[in-house]
Amino acid sequence: MKKIYLFIYILGLGIFAQLPAQTTFNAGYSGGKIKNLLVPKDALNFLAVGDWGRNGEYNQQKVADRMGEASHQLEAEFVVSLGDNFYPNGVASTQDPHWQVSFENVYKAHSLMIDWYSVLGNHDYRGNPQAQIDYSKISRRWQMPARYYSLEKEIPESKEKVLLVFIDTNPFEKKYYEEEKYQNVIGQDTTAQKIWLEKTLAQSTAKWKIVIGHHPLYTSGKRMGKKETEDIRLAFEDLFEKYKVDAYFAGHEHDLQHQKPKSVHYFVSGAGSEIRPTGKAAYTQFSQSMHGFMTVSITDKTLLVQVIDYKGNVIYKTDLNK
Repeated sequence: MKKIYLFIYILGLGIFAQLPAQTTFNAGYSGGKIKNLLVPKDALNFLAVGDWGRNGEYNQQKVADRMGEASHQLEAEFVVSLGDNFYPNGVASTQDPHWQVSFENVYKAHSLMIDWYSVLGNHDYRGNPQAQIDYSKISRRWQMPARYYSLEKEIPESKEKVLLVFIDTNPFEKKYYEEEKYQNVIGQDTTAQKIWLEKTLAQSTAKWKIVIGHHPLYTSGKRMGKKETEDIRLAFEDLFEKYKVDAYFAGHEHDLQHQKPKSVHYFVSGAGSEIRPTGKAAYTQFSQSMHGFMTVSITDKTLLVQVIDYKGNVIYKTDLNK
């Protein structure tokens, strides 16, 4: 009997030795695959999604499933959450049921058990914003150390740096100070945040500079031409241009957009659940009312953005080159 076992063991080693070098074993993965998704070599990869927290409804679960597939293919390092993380009124505490029914139990793919760097949206301000910061101390993957913060990532192989700056746009919306449901913006020091932002951008030597917030500076969606968009644009556009920010990612508009009015590329990925009609402006590169998200792949020379819908289709691609 021992001789039989030994023969089987040796035979198994022989078969394994003859497998081609590129063979990989992934028996534990049962998800689908995003067709036509580009997977650049030696890239820093992440996903960007906003306006999602609806208990898996309004196609949130389908978007989450496609995110899991894309993250697996790209071997994404992290996810960027663009605000309005929980509808309709944020969370009340770190123990709020929304954490389970809108986040933990929806984004359950193994490939999404990575860092989620998040910002606050206006609906998050209707609840307890501090609870989302405090949840970072409980969750392994939820990362929101403060209302605004920054970090650097390294591009594989080239070791070039990518600066990611996460801002809190809510206190810059002037009308929120007049609405009781947004009273949590009172007491936020917008001057201090802008001083911090300028210092962060000015001191960075990163090859790529990316800013993340909830409210868009430019949109061809519901709020095109509205005062609130102007408030955010007046607060940040000059700084973005001055310090050569490459791209700004936002949510708030429940659609998928790419706008380029000047040198900065503005992306809206706010279609994580409910969507609204959208349109086009003179500077619109892409705009679609579709449930979905974006992937971002950065090398030392290229920043590639791919837009994926809830059915797993790549519906738009664009790259920024240096």
